[in-house]
Amino acid sequence: MHSNHLLLEEPIRMASILEPSKASFFPAMTKIVGTLGPKSRSVEVISSCLNAGMSVARFDFSWGDPEYHQETLNNLKAAVKSTKKLCAVMLDTVGPELQVVNRGEKIIELKGDGLVILTPDQGQEPSSELLPINFDGLSKAVTKGDTVFIGQYLFTGSETTSAWLEVSEVKGDDVVCVVKNSATLAGSLFTLHISQVHIDLPTLSDKDKQVISSWGLQNKIDFLSLSYTRHAEDVRQAREYLSKLGDLSQTQIFAKIENMEGLTHFDEILQEADGIILSRGNLGIDLPPEKVFLFQKAALYKCNMAGKPAVVTRVVDSMTDNLRPTRAEATDVANAVLDGSDAILLGAETLRGLYPVDTISTVGKICAEAEKVFNQDLYFKRTVKYVGEPMTHLESIASSAVRAAIKVKASVIICFTSSGRAARLIAKYRPTMPVLSVVIPRLKTNQLKWSFTGAFEARQSLLVRGLYPMLADPRHPAESTSSTNESVLKVALDHGKASGVVKSHDRVVVCQKVGDASVVKIIELED
Repeated sequence: MHSNHLLLEEPIRMASILEPSKASFFPAMTKIVGTLGPKSRSVEVISSCLNAGMSVARFDFSWGDPEYHQETLNNLKAAVKSTKKLCAVMLDTVGPELQVVNRGEKIIELKGDGLVILTPDQGQEPSSELLPINFDGLSKAVTKGDTVFIGQYLFTGSETTSAWLEVSEVKGDDVVCVVKNSATLAGSLFTLHISQVHIDLPTLSDKDKQVISSWGLQNKIDFLSLSYTRHAEDVRQAREYLSKLGDLSQTQIFAKIENMEGLTHFDEILQEADGIILSRGNLGIDLPPEKVFLFQKAALYKCNMAGKPAVVTRVVDSMTDNLRPTRAEATDVANAVLDGSDAILLGAETLRGLYPVDTISTVGKICAEAEKVFNQDLYFKRTVKYVGEPMTHLESIASSAVRAAIKVKASVIICFTSSGRAARLIAKYRPTMPVLSVVIPRLKTNQLKWSFTGAFEARQSLLVRGLYPMLADPRHPAESTSSTNESVLKVALDHGKASGVVKSHDRVVVCQKVGDASVVKIIELED
């Protein structure tokens, strides 16, 4: 790759490196997803996380029961109320995840070059010689020489807490493995990952469906993170299931790419899904280390061109126990931003890490610095070229709004939208300024009662880089007379001023519908 293809502004002034980072209302355009758990579920900590820059809360059902997660979610709602910061909710399914059954949470020592048996008999006690697992088809799926990775959930890949096993023989339903390195397994949940082997389990398990139809429906989740998505059909089936659950028909599905199967069918999965999560932890096991960065760059490029949000995981593992990230991790976060990531997902770092708030704050600062040197000009030209001609009506309006905003050095783009699609298209062109998405609620009825739509659309833009939603007063329709639009615009500008994004004499680009026409206008603010 030639240097002129890098999405980096040239040259970077050395002086800018020495300048201290400035705090702003929007810590970064790149969004941060925080996984809530034991170390981050009190109202105080969640409030601090929201203030530090978290915009989506992830609830991971691989552990904990619905009651536990409900308590955490109630605390999140209280934190949202007190901080006045919107936060979306993401439910992460378990999917076909293989786990060691260790109900007594006993510590297991595995010795290098020793033998360990993986058995589907869950009644057995786990020990250094025998590990019961939750899948009875393992003996049929593996062959001699296959690699099995076993470790604590959200394993860091560090050799003290996780072990590599090699299948030496299959005995009936049991699989005998050679332990390649000594390790101490502690905690209640260890996952198994088998390199490049198809596991014959449904992507959306019965347990997942039960959680979605009860907990998910009750809390009207904004996003469903579909673990171990392997085919486009997985996304279609999940969408069909959500469509039967009334309120959840609007829930967006993010396909989690975790293994070679998902990677092989990436293009068709991207077409079906609303967004993609690159699960680098599991992928890092399936792929040789030297190929991981290539996958990240290729996948993010495809998501960017399709205008669908891409989320990168496993960035600052060391911050689970340390206050500062390693140099490699800090560079990795910045590169994810420069590669085109919409959001960074924090797992163990906020779930059970010692410094959840500091982690969010640090990642936000790194993202903000990387955004300053993001080569928007090159990115814009590349996106326009990819879209080709003739452009659709909406696409041409969105790209024109971004071009105008950059030419007049606007401080913000304000977009009126009811579905959120127009605002997402503007964000696709990665403007250098924030996009204030004013979501105009729509009135709908089921012949028994009236209800407004809009809250879903507003929260779902919290995972798109540079988009900041704001719910408008439902008395102002999206396509309306100039007088009502002016009053909504005034509210949006007041919001911008209050948050410090807009000042007197700034220029603002406004994108809205007037009758059947879409209009992009530039306004200059007075004192």
